[in-house]
Amino acid sequence: MNAHLARLLASAPRHPQRIICMTEETTETLYRIGAGDLVVGVSGFTVRPPEARKKPRVSSFLDANFERILDLKPDLVLGFSDLQADLGRELCKRGVPVYLFNQRSVAEILQTIRVVGALVGRAEAAERLADELTANLERHAHAAESLPRRPRIFFEEWHEPLISGIRWCSELVELVGGEDVCGESRAHPEAKGRIFSPEEVAKRNPEAVIASWCGRKAKRDKIAARPGWKEVRAVVDDQLYEVKSSFILQPGPAALSDGVDQLARIVAAVAHGQKLPMPRQEDLRSA
Repeated sequence: MNAHLARLLASAPRHPQRIICMTEETTETLYRIGAGDLVVGVSGFTVRPPEARKKPRVSSFLDANFERILDLKPDLVLGFSDLQADLGRELCKRGVPVYLFNQRSVAEILQTIRVVGALVGRAEAAERLADELTANLERHAHAAESLPRRPRIFFEEWHEPLISGIRWCSELVELVGGEDVCGESRAHPEAKGRIFSPEEVAKRNPEAVIASWCGRKAKRDKIAARPGWKEVRAVVDDQLYEVKSSFILQPGPAALSDGVDQLARIVAAVAHGQKLPMPRQEDLRSA
C-alpha cells in the first residue's frame, strides 16, 4: 500500500471504538452482539442491560450534556428519530459523527439491528440476533392462530392527551392475536397523528387496555374515570394492564422479546376470558 495512503487510513480505526447511545435500544443491541465494551455513554433512561447503567449518563430523550459528551471523545453517537435531530445537528457542528435511526415498524427494528452490527464490525452477530428475534415473533404468530378469537385491544402510550400505540406496538398487538381498535393511526410516525379523544376510544369498546406511559406509572383511576369509559368493556371486566415502557416502547431487542412476550400473555388471557394476576402493590394487571 502507498505509504501516504496508509498514513491517511491509520488516522481513524476501521470501526468506531467509542460510542455514545442517546436512546436505550442501540445500547441493548450493542451489548447483545458483544460490543458493549464500545459504549462509553448512555441515555439517562437506560435500564437494559443492567450493566449499562454503570456507564456515564449524558442525555435524556430531548436534551444532552454536550460538554460531557465531548469529554468522552466519542467517534460515533447514535440517536433516534426527528425528536433528536436538533441534538444530532449540534453534535455535528462540534465535529462529532452522528447516526440517527428512524425505525418505526417491526421490520425496520430488525433492519436497524443489522445496521448497528455493520457499523461496529459485528454483522454476523447482529444477524444472529435478528434471526433469534424473528424466531420469537414466528412462535407468537403461530400461537395466535390457535386463539379462539381476536380480542379488541387499545394500546396507549400516553394518557394526556390520549395517544395510541406507535406502529411497532400496533403490529405486535395484532401479531399475537389481538385487534388493535385504533390500528389505522399507526401510519402516523408522529404522536400528534395518533391522538384520540376518550369518547372516540370508548365508542370502539376495547375489551382490554394495555398502557405504557413513556416512563410514567399508569394509573387505574385515570383510565377508568375518562369520559364515556364507565361502560367500556375493559373497565367493566377489569382488563386493564400495564407493560413497562422499557419493554415495549424502545424500538429494539426489548420490544421483540420481553415486550411481545408480555403482549402475547395478555391477549391470550383476554381471548380465553381469563385475567392475569395483579402484582402486589401494583395498580394494574401485568404479564
